[in-house]
Amino acid sequence: MSSHGSAKEFLNKFWIITALLVPLFLSSGIGSKIFGLEGYILNDYIQFIIASAVFWFGLVFFRHAWHEIKTRKYGMMTLVSLAVGSGYLFSVAGVFVPALEIKFYLEISTLIWVLMFGHYLEARSGAAAGNALEEIAKLLPKKARVIKDGMEEEVDVSALKEGDIVFIRPGEKAPADGEVIEGGANVNEALITGESKPVEKKKESKVVAGSICLDGSLTVKITRAGENSTIGQIKNLIAKAQKTKPSSQRLADKAAGVLTFVAAAAAVLALLIWAFVFGQPLVFAFTLAITVLVIACPHALGLAIPAVTSIATSLAAKNGIFIKDLSKLEIIKNASYVVFDKTGTLTEGGFGVTDIALLTEDYGDEKQFIGLVASVEKHSSHVIANAIVNYAREKSIELASIRDFKNIAGKGVKALVGNSEYLIGNKSFMAENEVLEERKEPHQDFLRQSKTVVFVAKDGRLIGLIALADKIRTESYEAVKAIKSMGIKPVMITGDNKETARNAAEALGIEIYFAEVLPEDKYKYIKKLQEDGSVVMMVGDGVNDAPALAQADIGVAIGAGTDVAAEAGDVVLTRSNPMDAARLIILSKKVYGKMIQNLIWALGYNVVAIPAAAGAFASLGFFLRPEIGAIIMSMSTVIVVANALTLKRIKL
Repeated sequence: MSSHGSAKEFLNKFWIITALLVPLFLSSGIGSKIFGLEGYILNDYIQFIIASAVFWFGLVFFRHAWHEIKTRKYGMMTLVSLAVGSGYLFSVAGVFVPALEIKFYLEISTLIWVLMFGHYLEARSGAAAGNALEEIAKLLPKKARVIKDGMEEEVDVSALKEGDIVFIRPGEKAPADGEVIEGGANVNEALITGESKPVEKKKESKVVAGSICLDGSLTVKITRAGENSTIGQIKNLIAKAQKTKPSSQRLADKAAGVLTFVAAAAAVLALLIWAFVFGQPLVFAFTLAITVLVIACPHALGLAIPAVTSIATSLAAKNGIFIKDLSKLEIIKNASYVVFDKTGTLTEGGFGVTDIALLTEDYGDEKQFIGLVASVEKHSSHVIANAIVNYAREKSIELASIRDFKNIAGKGVKALVGNSEYLIGNKSFMAENEVLEERKEPHQDFLRQSKTVVFVAKDGRLIGLIALADKIRTESYEAVKAIKSMGIKPVMITGDNKETARNAAEALGIEIYFAEVLPEDKYKYIKKLQEDGSVVMMVGDGVNDAPALAQADIGVAIGAGTDVAAEAGDVVLTRSNPMDAARLIILSKKVYGKMIQNLIWALGYNVVAIPAAAGAFASLGFFLRPEIGAIIMSMSTVIVVANALTLKRIKL
């Protein structure tokens, strides 16, 4: 988490400085008195040499201070460098100009020693918090077994390319995305998709990079490697997300910059007031000024939000939730409505043919009728069309050739079979084309059962009906219940007819629903819900519902699977589990709570610490030494990170 170096680097420097402090202490005022070395003529020069060596180790703070100054993002390093630099320079001047009588060698060296240990603790706690990108990178193996000319060859994963054939043994991870060409195994994809159950893989099955082969072995042909693989897409998505900032972080960054100037001003005032108003020795006044510079911690303020968002991003990713824009984390908790697309989101989306009704004598049996409908529908990519075609294939029904196929979005399809024009679609499509019905309302029984009805017309006359059912996901009931318990209103939007929509909504306990909505019109209903200032979260397909996801305050693309980059929306859910939308809201509430706690601590700490270091509580006999101030400052940052770390205990 610390940007100022690794934990190991700070610890090594800490131990070297510890060794240097021993002779420095012996040659200083207190040490020389204790060990009878007082008055030794070389003491000042010994202190100068040792303190200079310690100061050299402390130059790391100056390098980062220079970066802060260049980028005009003044912070903790600027203050620390002012304190250490001024203390060292005054001490050096005291060696060559004895009249100054200011020697801070031991104090400044002790301060650098404490700062090193403080930064070690900070770096360690930051590492414990984890980096989402590093954790994702760990999902891939370093080596892969590539099969060339029948021989196995071990290569770096980075060298893999599309078309390579790799062999995966039990317990090993898939090095890239691919397709099984030989073998079979159960595979754990939990680390990538969040799906806890093992998934069976056989010939022609898709394999995801980073998934673990539990048993059996697989020979896989690579289809996507490197940045194009699922893990590559996830890494890019997280990297882009980390460049975004919650609004509270932007506020904290500004406050940290202001705090730097406040602390510097407070240090100058403390020096002037104690030296020239209260008449205290310059050494005493200067010590207080240094303590003020050291104890002020804009870093805790600047780290308050990133510490939380870093852990939140990692936690979300482990649960198959990928947040593209971190600023949305603060908005999600304010959602008044969560709008779910019905088909494929609240329902399984796997339509199946349940009933066939022939309304004329044109066809001798259902088999002939289904064969004709499937012949037309095979040219459509709609989920209902696929269900009808699959049904025909299961029944081994032969399909006919057609011509002049046309798809009318949200309504149906039409085509010529022989010399007749066939229309296949919903009731409004039939009405638009003035299709005649031999029997009125023949589809009502199907609608009462919450089934979707496909109307089939030949040359302007209704000839048959096909009923399909789409089962409500078990998780949908749990998701709606969880969302309601948070005081948020669940809403369902669908292109299905009103009767089907009403039955599904009633089964789920959803009071607000919109039926017979065309895909391109869904955004209008989102806009309507936003009219009174309500925050709306839309959960739907990342491709078909893209306009609605864009209109919503928070767009959530569900069921992305392994193609996270192709999805629209602010958040991508890899699983087709509506409960993940509820988990996202829970995460947002928890994350925001931690952000506020950290901001209150960081601001509160500085409000109390700066006056205390400046001697505001002198009447109570309370003063702070620079090294004590350094310890307190370091701990304030550790506390912020430690508080953020408690997010890891959350079970979504």
